[in-house]
Amino acid sequence: MRLTYTSDVWWKNAVVYCLDVETFADGDGDGVGDFQGATQHIDHLERLGVTCIWLMPFFPTPDRDDGYDITDFYRVDPKLGTLGDFVEFMRTARDRGIRVIADLVVNHTSDEHPWFKEARSSRDSRYRDWYIWSDTPEPDDPKGVVFPDKEDSLWEYDEGSGQYYYHRFYRFQPDLNVSNPEVADEITRILGFWMELGLSGFRVDAVPFLVEGIPAQTKEAKEAKAKESKDQGGDAKAQPAQTDDKLPDVHDFLRNTRAFMNRRDGSAMLLGEVNLEYPDLLKYFGNDLGNEITMCFDFIGMQRMYLGLAREDAAPLADSLRERPAPPKDSHWATFVRNHDELTLDKLTDAERQEIFDAFGPDKSMQLYGRGLRRRLPTMLGGDMRKIKMVYSLLFSLPGTPVLFYGEEIGMGENLDLEGRLAVRTPMQWTPHKNGGFSAADPGELRNPLVTGEYGPEHVNVSAQRRDPDSLLMWITKLIEQYRGLPELAWGEYRVLDAGDSRVLAHRADIDGETVLALHNFADAEIECELTLDGLDDSKILTDVLVDGATKISPEGRITVRLEPYGCRWMRASAPELAPAGADEVEQSR
Repeated sequence: MRLTYTSDVWWKNAVVYCLDVETFADGDGDGVGDFQGATQHIDHLERLGVTCIWLMPFFPTPDRDDGYDITDFYRVDPKLGTLGDFVEFMRTARDRGIRVIADLVVNHTSDEHPWFKEARSSRDSRYRDWYIWSDTPEPDDPKGVVFPDKEDSLWEYDEGSGQYYYHRFYRFQPDLNVSNPEVADEITRILGFWMELGLSGFRVDAVPFLVEGIPAQTKEAKEAKAKESKDQGGDAKAQPAQTDDKLPDVHDFLRNTRAFMNRRDGSAMLLGEVNLEYPDLLKYFGNDLGNEITMCFDFIGMQRMYLGLAREDAAPLADSLRERPAPPKDSHWATFVRNHDELTLDKLTDAERQEIFDAFGPDKSMQLYGRGLRRRLPTMLGGDMRKIKMVYSLLFSLPGTPVLFYGEEIGMGENLDLEGRLAVRTPMQWTPHKNGGFSAADPGELRNPLVTGEYGPEHVNVSAQRRDPDSLLMWITKLIEQYRGLPELAWGEYRVLDAGDSRVLAHRADIDGETVLALHNFADAEIECELTLDGLDDSKILTDVLVDGATKISPEGRITVRLEPYGCRWMRASAPELAPAGADEVEQSR
């Protein structure tokens, strides 16, 4: 493929790395990570092969929800540094060829935000309609409560103004009314501000909650529409107000946001957290137009992958990939093994979810909200490096842009002594020494405790793995290098193949006459696969990408490949005379 084209649509074969400034590196020795510390470790990300850093919220916050309760969208939280420190971070990343995106958390604000303080001061406040109010709360749907361990309602009574305000998340996070044009305009100003400082896009938090149109359901909205109908000569009782028809199309918000960003920077993108079934999710891309969210996380594929790992059978993931619709032309899926929240399993059946709980988190302390796990991959897989390496090989070969959560590259574990999601948001482990090299502060001054035990920094850290050619860090570095050199994986037409054994996931990607084949063994057993590759014959040879060697293709397009337990192979088709060095060990196929 032409690099000029792939560079224009950079997100389609990017490597995204999510980090929390507060837990990545402490540059001033106060026990809290900051931009100074993060800047000094950008070279680690450059050596790893990262092309895009995703920053979790770094704005001023009371920190009751790990930074997602924001009091000012235009500043850096003082404990993390200054705007000057942020600019230095951006400049250093740009110098290494790394783009930066940041969390766009505009579903809600903190109840300590000046907007909300002003909004609750009077029903006549200019900010009153920036939030969602009702004289009487609507009946709650228990499934709608995001944090059932902390909240039992979506409405909170405000004594000062005598009304209830809506909050999809915690009660101290009142929802913004994005249907209000003033709110939408303010959000674009926030985007524009940070884009002027160098951001290449935003990860949009909880997209479906942002656009679900809750303002239409308040009692006042219903009564106002009924009165409007009556004033126009209608019978409000005989003809109930149509609360949805006259609402602004909330997808206009996403379309307008994307259009604004494209005007400011045609290469800017939106990465959306859209945890919905595939048919419902497509509209968040903008359907066929692709003019809303640029990339959406594939939550369905991730959950089916874990079900397959629990069963040692690739079929659940294979079925999911066959069902997954193609995104619009320049849009893409984002694939991941782990993110910063609980490992949600909400799209599985109760029985399937229990299978994963039994396999990877049987203790109740490992589970969260009855729908997910608060563990990292290495601990779930019992430290089996064969299996761990296979999963990351799978991540980088699947169709989609791979997203890593900080610490995944070295196999960090979790700290189950911490509350909820914080279990996986522990300090980065750089060295085996004091505080894991995260901070020079006294250990008791660390804001976030380290992981201890066999996954603590004495055993799992960057500096040791950088020197070990067999480490997970060096394996993921190699996967990224090969992934970046195989544009077929990101751009090609994707097909799941029949490997003759459901324990093996076989898939191929084809574009411009080039083919890449990937095989992954989900089982603790050696398996011999026989496949037929349409359109290929003995005029081509399959060269291994991850190890030396090659496989011959029969005149009929058949190959036979042996996979060791939890083995993985990436193979690229080419004419024998064009095969790269190391392809002289040839496996015969029949």
